[in-house]
Amino acid sequence: MGFEVDKSLSKAVIALGANLSLRGNGPKVTLEQSLVAMAEAGLVIRAKSRFFATPCFPAGAGPDYVNAAVSIETDQSPHEVLALLHRIEHDFERAREQRWGMRTLDLDLVCWGDLVLPDDVEYHRWLTLPNEEQAISAPETLILPHPRLQDRAFVLVPIADVAPDWRHPVLDKTVTQMVAALPREDVAEVKPL
Repeated sequence: MGFEVDKSLSKAVIALGANLSLRGNGPKVTLEQSLVAMAEAGLVIRAKSRFFATPCFPAGAGPDYVNAAVSIETDQSPHEVLALLHRIEHDFERAREQRWGMRTLDLDLVCWGDLVLPDDVEYHRWLTLPNEEQAISAPETLILPHPRLQDRAFVLVPIADVAPDWRHPVLDKTVTQMVAALPREDVAEVKPL
């Protein structure tokens, strides 16, 4: 991790998701509680998307999800924020047993301004990873922007609520443009609650 990030307030976007109940509460309540946990941990939430019902990904892997996104500001580094998100997931009994498995809470740091991590070469490797490898491979380091966000309506539609004009630093497209490029049926499946 030999890079320097400006320690002044940086803007980032976090995608939230859950499809399992926790402590008698449904996924929407869990997401609301996770927002409180993020704020208590020092993240400044500048904008919050609506909550959306979305089909489980991959199809048939479990109950449908509730997804959302928040735009944050922080003086922490991306790696510090990722560690904080993992601690919050742990507090919400997130089990990391299966890639793309069911979960009580999923908090993904999906973009951080125009930052590309860990570097252009590694980012492009993850961006072009074949589908069959994506299902079994998890990066050992933080990859930013999230290498699959442009392919996933359940991520992009909520982000469009909080950062529609954010421009992907590699693909050179805004969130609005990436949503418009998705298959219409994928976007239609992401329904506001």
